[in-house]
Amino acid sequence: MFTGIIECLGTIRSIKKDGGNIILRTHSPISDELKIDQSVAHNGVCLTVTAIEGSEHEVCIIQESIEKSNMQYLKEGDHINLERCIKADGRLDGHFVQGHVDMKTPCTKAIVHDGSWEYHFALAEEMKALVVSKGSVCINGVSLTISHLDDNSFGVSIIPYTYENTNFKNLKESDYVNIEFDILGKYMQRYLSLQ
Repeated sequence: MFTGIIECLGTIRSIKKDGGNIILRTHSPISDELKIDQSVAHNGVCLTVTAIEGSEHEVCIIQESIEKSNMQYLKEGDHINLERCIKADGRLDGHFVQGHVDMKTPCTKAIVHDGSWEYHFALAEEMKALVVSKGSVCINGVSLTISHLDDNSFGVSIIPYTYENTNFKNLKESDYVNIEFDILGKYMQRYLSLQ
């Protein structure tokens, strides 16, 4: 379980194919503090640490995660948002994030304002019921508030701190991002569909 408050940026050092899987090696300020078998959100995808060497760690990304996320588009040198799981005695600053990405979607609009940034994303028909204005959404692992909503897209507004300390600063129109919708909305949608 995560909060969507990014701990640091990592840099992709290598990407290797292993059958249908991807072995991702990342350099980060927290890699040497991790443990084998620990869950770490990478761009919002909950992945298990499989190897650690100094300031670098590895994770294995299986086909399910590759297909639903933007992991297939990563390149060596890219920055990735990292967050370790919630500590039971910590504050919940974002919202409950599982690290189970629902879909990948393209950025349709990136707008620079005077002191903030606005990003819009395509919204699949089957996911429309999971977003509400001022509701929570997790994008590339970042807990955000939906500030714009229409029939085919939703948008978020980014403050300078988030822009500088996440990979939003590298996001351009047509780039794919990972989306995890709020778990409460998913449970409600499932419950109502069974009535």
